[in-house]
Amino acid sequence: MRLFECGSLVPGCEWHTRASDDAEVVRRAVEHMRSAHGETMIRESMVDHIKERIVDEKAADAA
Repeated sequence: MRLFECGSLVPGCEWHTRASDDAEVVRRAVEHMRSAHGETMIRESMVDHIKERIVDEKAADAA
């Protein structure tokens, strides 16, 4: 499973999501950015920042 923790991008946010592939994680993260953080325009750089912070859940648990 792939994991994204919003707090790695938006300090203080405790939201996270996991899915079997990065594309679904990104889709969920973008929706979260819109609904929780008021982002109306999701730029390519925002998607890149999300992708940079997606980790393998097993690796995250080991850290």
